Amino acid sequence: MVLGIQHQRLAEHQQRLGAVEEQAQKIERQVASLRTTLDNPFGFDAIIGRAPKFVAVVEDARKVAVTNTTVLLTGESGTGKEVLALAIHQASPRADGPFIALNCAALPETLVESELFGHERGAFTGADRLKRGRFELAGGGTLFLDEIGELTVAVQAKLLRVLQERRYERVGGTTTLKADVRLIAATNSDLERGVAEGRFREDLYYRLGVFRIHLPALRERGEDVLLLADHFVRELGAKMGKLEPGLNREARDLLLAHSWPGNIRELQNAIERALILAQGELIAAEHLGLARRPRDEAVPATAPAVTAPAVAAPPTDTATSTLIIAEQEKRLIVEALRRTGGNKTRAAAALGLSPTQLLRRIRRFGLDRQSV
Repeated sequence: MVLGIQHQRLAEHQQRLGAVEEQAQKIERQVASLRTTLDNPFGFDAIIGRAPKFVAVVEDARKVAVTNTTVLLTGESGTGKEVLALAIHQASPRADGPFIALNCAALPETLVESELFGHERGAFTGADRLKRGRFELAGGGTLFLDEIGELTVAVQAKLLRVLQERRYERVGGTTTLKADVRLIAATNSDLERGVAEGRFREDLYYRLGVFRIHLPALRERGEDVLLLADHFVRELGAKMGKLEPGLNREARDLLLAHSWPGNIRELQNAIERALILAQGELIAAEHLGLARRPRDEAVPATAPAVTAPAVAAPPTDTATSTLIIAEQEKRLIVEALRRTGGNKTRAAAALGLSPTQLLRRIRRFGLDRQSV
């Protein structure tokens, strides 16, 4: 009898030791992930570069990764917000959990709530089965909400409630579910302006902005563009089965001179195009298909990344400047659509935009109601 109790206690003790060892190994993996992922958040050494602004971004990401704090990533389209969000997740205590991403602008307004919170069978027409939402799928991990500024005010209110109470119900359901997620949100729009104009809830803005990280535009990163370009030459060249041709001096000068309104996405597109045209030879400036636009020229956050001639500096009058910028953007979109035969996916890629961003601009300029 006594021997049996001793064996049982020994087994329990070994079980506890096993649990402690497992937890220790998990912590070691998280520490290793923190060192490697945030030392190299985009999967290659070149992305960190030498620019002080981006070095500061990585340092902030390191500090917040080990917490459970909500993070708001801001910056122009194409600066790598989702990739940094994934790096933060992989260096966090939730690294073993899922990383679930949702582009808030990519879905119709009627489906956003269902995508976020899920729905019960029969909740609405077409809901023929239970659907788990992104909050549920991200349980124990990280939920990344991109373009959060595109959410309607009604959905914003429901999101705020979830963040405050950490509980929610599926659409059409009554069972309360726990929101066990770490939220990282991102936007390329001015949320403060949205708050001032009544398009974004002030209380949600402050709830999301507990820890803000702003990703600098590529044109603000100096010679980092050359490090990135060399990386894309190696990576894309390998995928395309091409040798690494390298970049000649004129190509490098052009890369440094270009203002990169489409940021890293535009650079990647330019290198891919150049690899195709160079046919294994040294990449020259003409292979890149870039305009020689002065690097210090002001570029709006929504400006498309396309080849276009440099334009004269706009007048100082704000209203007039806005009209000129909008007209130039519209012209570039029309040009891209014509070059691609109306193929919006290809046009978006050429502009350095996502298809959703291009569609929004097409509607804004009324191009969906006229032949282009």
